[in-house]
Amino acid sequence: MNDKKIVGRREIISILDISLIDLDAKVDTGADSNALHCDNIVIEGDMVHFCLLDEVHESYHGKRMSMPLYKVKKVKSSNGEIQLRPSIKVTVDFFGKKYKSIISLTNRADMKFPMLIGRRFLKDRFLVDVSKENLSQKGK
Repeated sequence: MNDKKIVGRREIISILDISLIDLDAKVDTGADSNALHCDNIVIEGDMVHFCLLDEVHESYHGKRMSMPLYKVKKVKSSNGEIQLRPSIKVTVDFFGKKYKSIISLTNRADMKFPMLIGRRFLKDRFLVDVSKENLSQKGK
């Protein structure tokens, strides 16, 4: 247990493969997997094209991206609805360390954070202290 890093309920994460740096993320132990807020998601063959949506980071808002499609999976959304979501496999920078991660692409317009960090990413690496926020930024 001592080798696990403590994270807060809200943290900063960077998705290196798409140069999405210092993105606000909600740490959600109720969510199975990671999710990224985007729109105009189109799958063409083995590629997925999407438009990043993050009004806080104007350089990302509306930016069109293309990534290899990892897979399309069924995901139960926060309202209980089953959705088919494309996912991408990327390298993220979290707490100054690089990790491989699977991120599903979805429109999170009704949500407060553009990124959701779920249980699969947290498992065996991190412990969540819901009384804390932005621990990844302490000491920077």
